[in-house]
Amino acid sequence: MLDLSDLRSAVRHEGGVSRRLFLAYGVALAALPLLADRVASAATRPATRAAFGGADPFTLGVASGDPEPAGMVLWTRLAPAPLEPGGGMPPVPVNVAWEVAEDDGMRKVVQRGTAVAAPDLGHAVHVEVDGLRPDRWYWYRFKAGDATSPIGRTRTAPPADATPGALNFAFASCQHYEAGLFTAYEHLAQDELDLVVHLGDYIYEGGPGAKPIRQHSGTRATHTLAEYRARHNQYRADPLLQAAHARCPWVVTWDDHEVANNYAGDVPSPPNRKIDHAAFLARRAAAYQAYYEAMPLRRACLPSGPNLTLYRTSRFGRLAEFQVLDTRQYRTDQPHDEKPSELDAAALEPKNTLLGRPQREWLQASLSKSTATWNVLAQQVMMGMVDRKPGPEHAYSMDQWGSAATERMELVKFLGDRKIANPVVLTGDIHSNWVNDLRPDDRRPEQPVVATEFVGTSISSGGNGVDHPKSLATTLAENPCVKYHNAERGYVRCTVTPGKWVSDYVAVEDVTKPGGRVVKRATFAVEAGRAGAVRG
Repeated sequence: MLDLSDLRSAVRHEGGVSRRLFLAYGVALAALPLLADRVASAATRPATRAAFGGADPFTLGVASGDPEPAGMVLWTRLAPAPLEPGGGMPPVPVNVAWEVAEDDGMRKVVQRGTAVAAPDLGHAVHVEVDGLRPDRWYWYRFKAGDATSPIGRTRTAPPADATPGALNFAFASCQHYEAGLFTAYEHLAQDELDLVVHLGDYIYEGGPGAKPIRQHSGTRATHTLAEYRARHNQYRADPLLQAAHARCPWVVTWDDHEVANNYAGDVPSPPNRKIDHAAFLARRAAAYQAYYEAMPLRRACLPSGPNLTLYRTSRFGRLAEFQVLDTRQYRTDQPHDEKPSELDAAALEPKNTLLGRPQREWLQASLSKSTATWNVLAQQVMMGMVDRKPGPEHAYSMDQWGSAATERMELVKFLGDRKIANPVVLTGDIHSNWVNDLRPDDRRPEQPVVATEFVGTSISSGGNGVDHPKSLATTLAENPCVKYHNAERGYVRCTVTPGKWVSDYVAVEDVTKPGGRVVKRATFAVEAGRAGAVRG
């Protein structure tokens, strides 16, 4: 029998973890389920409120995601006691009925069916609805025995060959439960949005904080499937987050904290390098499974051990096409132990990657065949090459695209050379707002602007921020690519039409107390056919 150290050596020899390698060493990782092959097939049983201890099984609300012209994913999870082992559910599959209606009173039901809430997936339910009319709003709910879920609102995408007059959406990221309240979602839910794009750090995996605004229930950092499930459940129980999910479909991707801070592929961050690689893969498998269970994702995203294919395309007719990226699972280790650095030989090493070869080739092929007016990269870490060190020396983040600077420059050059229509990059991660004009090499301001990057701040991570960071003047003076920078909390609201893209930077003034006021700090627009952002 192989032990974990044998697997660690094999992982290093192969340069990563492949499905072939994972299956070959299945004995060593026997605890990691191949969910694609074993989603529960056992006989189910109807449930009554008594089966849930008399409690409401729909404590985590409802959600929808990945809309297409004929349908979308509907999600819920049975968890009468969300923070208890198993969410308070018995370890048996349960039938859950679902309905989709054309009205918010659920009188004009147009689709219904039954799904299975299986213990193998933490009693999560993922329903892939089909056969609906395109470009329409719908309402949905679930029933388990005599319990009924809240009613959610969702919509289908426009037909693939249609060009709608407008898309209204918001993007958000980084919602640290302990650092502040999810006030931004309270206001986001009041906006009339067609879509929300979440760019990662949906949960934070760390142990208890020193001075939390509110404390998570764990006694240590998350490592096991049960711990990741409980952390997701606590976040999902937040009523403001639930309300935002219930208003419109979401398109989601992850960053690092869904697993572990600043991890790169199968490599933990430098402070945790003593962790055995096989043990880290076991942790990653648990985190990936918990993420799938908690998100409105299609069956195509079911994890297989420590692997989960998350990159995909989401279209809104011919108006906008979103390439949803994963810059964590396939990336090479960060140079310089993640410390900010010059773009030296280590950072410019051509083998460094955030995407990995298969994802990069998929991305280029998807962009090349797109007929959309706006081509959007929904991804995690800042692409703008921002020097954060005053004076003649330079320091670029090694946890952003600076760690794979050659891949980043080639990608932006590809956008320009192939004349990809109106490329826009959406970014999270950094807990601050930015607007960046992207050139193949941002260190050379004489190069033409190819794309615009809108970087959104955190929902709550970092606690209350500031409108004008101390380094703002220096940052703007030394980085011609930067058009705007702010370090408050909030989200970015976007209005997209065939002729213009408008991004409103919405800031929450106080995330430490309920009822925080929001203010629109800045508006930037990009005209179709003209690269670069202009302040409105």
